[in-house]
Amino acid sequence: MAFHPKKTRKLWIWRAYDPVARRTVAWIVGGRDDETCQKLLDKIGVEGKTFVTDDWDGYHRLIEEDQLFTGKDLTVPIERDNSNVRHFLARFRRRTKVVSKSQEMVDLSLRLYHHLHDNLEALAEKLSAFRAIFS
Repeated sequence: MAFHPKKTRKLWIWRAYDPVARRTVAWIVGGRDDETCQKLLDKIGVEGKTFVTDDWDGYHRLIEEDQLFTGKDLTVPIERDNSNVRHFLARFRRRTKVVSKSQEMVDLSLRLYHHLHDNLEALAEKLSAFRAIFS
């Protein structure tokens, strides 16, 4: 979660996380409401998927009960990943002096983080090959 310019209006980051691949599949930035949640569901699709969430009422309105599992104990992988994202991107850290909290900047920061983070193995291979050539 990031703060909107008015601290009373929070800006929520909705993320779909694959715990097997250990990566974020998609995200949407907006309010904590059914409309924003539905945008993420439309982006990833619900057919044949299982959702592990906290117990927010909106999930029960938008996701079929047989596809929905709730409970904080089940959300450990995404909470760990949230911590990693905050570690690398100052705008998501608590108690920092990052001024820009616009929805666009939050989205662009997430794009940059996931582009770099999800391609670390490919980058490591390229660096290894580069070092081999110039060693």
